[in-house]
Amino acid sequence: MSITNATELRKKLFETLKNVIEYNESVTVNTKKGNAVILSESDYNDIMETLYILSQGNLVNKIKEGEKEDVNKMETYKPGEKW
Repeated sequence: MSITNATELRKKLFETLKNVIEYNESVTVNTKKGNAVILSESDYNDIMETLYILSQGNLVNKIKEGEKEDVNKMETYKPGEKW
């Protein structure tokens, strides 16, 4: 994560955005009123998805239980199969 201020960000806005998008490099922007963080859309979506999953109560436990299942004993989906 790089750190800059608003004045420097203005000077290098397009270069900064390119680095954020291409390299998922987040940037903290310091201002007199507080700080802001610039993230790539991909990183933002990943964070939002993680928050959603964690907010679903027992879902994390179900995922962990599923990880313990023996893959060789699982049935595969057959097209047209009714669930």
